[in-house]
Amino acid sequence: MFAHAEVGVTDSEIIIGQSAALSGAAAELGKGVSRGANAYFDQINKRGGIHGRKIRLVTLDDGYEPDRAAANTKKLLEDENAFALFGYVGTPTSNASLPQIKQTGVPFIAPYTGADSLREPFTRNVFNIRASYGDEAKKIAEFISKMGMNTINVLYQDDAYGSAGLVAMQEAAAIYKLTIKAKATVKRNSTDVSRAVEELIVNKPANAVFIVSAYKSSAAFISAARARNSIGPFYNVSFVGTEALVNELKQNANGVIVTQVVPSPYNAIKPVAQDYQKTMKAAGINTVDYPSMEGYLGARILAEGIKRAGRDLNREKLINALEGLHNYDMGGFRVNFSGTNRSGSQFIDLTVLDSSGKIRS
Repeated sequence: MFAHAEVGVTDSEIIIGQSAALSGAAAELGKGVSRGANAYFDQINKRGGIHGRKIRLVTLDDGYEPDRAAANTKKLLEDENAFALFGYVGTPTSNASLPQIKQTGVPFIAPYTGADSLREPFTRNVFNIRASYGDEAKKIAEFISKMGMNTINVLYQDDAYGSAGLVAMQEAAAIYKLTIKAKATVKRNSTDVSRAVEELIVNKPANAVFIVSAYKSSAAFISAARARNSIGPFYNVSFVGTEALVNELKQNANGVIVTQVVPSPYNAIKPVAQDYQKTMKAAGINTVDYPSMEGYLGARILAEGIKRAGRDLNREKLINALEGLHNYDMGGFRVNFSGTNRSGSQFIDLTVLDSSGKIRS
């Protein structure tokens, strides 16, 4: 028997809670993150767990809607007795859950969002393993500038996610002396982009378009822009979900660029990608993709924190253990936390989609 009385921790298991989109316009993201995390947790559990305890991930569907995410968080904490929360998908859903997360002090690990709202002001129990939208926007603005372009338009989702991306690009554009000629919005979980196309493609065209939205609306905009003879380029941040975007775009993928915040799941040069592929295969999963890679990486970070926290596990010990992951290298992807830093990575890669739907670095 262990000498503990911590919520969500028994002699045999550790309960981890997740609210993610398993339905709706961001479903492929939620399913992917959950798939990658469960594959790694299954691997850990088959080896006997961590200090004799197996990890059980309880995932609730929020449909990428803030109110549902907040309700799920309440259920995970009060009914499911989650020890920690993990892998939430989206800015508006994470933001809606943040008051409960701050109030309870529950560890909140690896949210699938690059929003500053989860980074500033500093929140001790929130751990981000991905780069910020600011990092992604700067990478895109730098690339556009190097290509000799000086104007850009912005399509952004009409919510906290889109607003975060818009602010990120406004700041990046100022650094690299780009002019934002026009802005337009699309509603969350909608593909009505007709007004956006008129504004950004027809009325005030620019050298490039920066898109901060989910994959269905992004694809709808790009396809409609193509129908108006726009050749792009179109730049998307990582949250779009690259593979889901490709599937939606079909023959319209050429000239679309997506930033990535984790190493390629396809290129097994990095040891971390090799380990990821082996883990997915061992779980009987033949599909590899960016969302499940991020879920896998987040699960590894969480598991490492639990391991370092020791046998007498509690939330405070987990937070301290995660905080102690200084320059932690998983084999080509490093995470660096400290007592004052909860942004674990600034890894950014640019990928280009071609007309066949292939993802090229």
